[in-house]
Amino acid sequence: MNFTCIIVEDEPLALEKAQGYVRKLPFLNLLATFDNAMEALGFLKINQVDLLFLDIHLGDFSGIQLLETGTVKSQVILTTAYHEYALKGFDLKVADYLLKPYTFERFVQAVDRVQNLIPKSETAPIKPFIFVKTEYRLEKILLNDILFVEGKGDYLQIHTPTKKIMTLQTFAEFEQAMPPNVVCRVHKSYMVAVAKIDSIEKDRIRIKETLIPISESYKQAFFAVIN
Repeated sequence: MNFTCIIVEDEPLALEKAQGYVRKLPFLNLLATFDNAMEALGFLKINQVDLLFLDIHLGDFSGIQLLETGTVKSQVILTTAYHEYALKGFDLKVADYLLKPYTFERFVQAVDRVQNLIPKSETAPIKPFIFVKTEYRLEKILLNDILFVEGKGDYLQIHTPTKKIMTLQTFAEFEQAMPPNVVCRVHKSYMVAVAKIDSIEKDRIRIKETLIPISESYKQAFFAVIN
């Protein structure tokens, strides 16, 4: 099940950690991040989001105050270093409460709980294509044509059966544009189209004649997707 999310976190290291965890789960589509609750509130008023990762201590306007506005319609996972807010969080019917510092395994447990709470009808339909900027044009790529994506310095090279498209994007930007579960990160330099995998041989994926490595840091999330 695929769903959209945002992160509201004012600690740079905590934000980086949360973003890293989100990127390891290909069914999560990170729409935006915010370092204060007011900007998040404005975003939520005009955008539908399935899941909100929300820090509690955010300066003058806290995460708890944001929830008390009644604007938040998404599922919420609270993140905080202070355990005394757990009861208040559950009074506000949050899905889970992550006490910092939390592990990736605990993060996955919280997201799994949300997956069981979000009706499938609430998720946005998946478009069968994306547009990427290459040279001086936007090129349309059918999702079904993507075999794998390879990092080439500051560029990404998108491999299809008929051509290779170079685009000046980061993996994070490409992941946000892609519907989750279609393309999965398996290595710092590679993403693969899950449906195009021919076989998996130890720590390597075969797609047609290409062997793609699976790194230790992405192995757990990758096998969670294919299983």
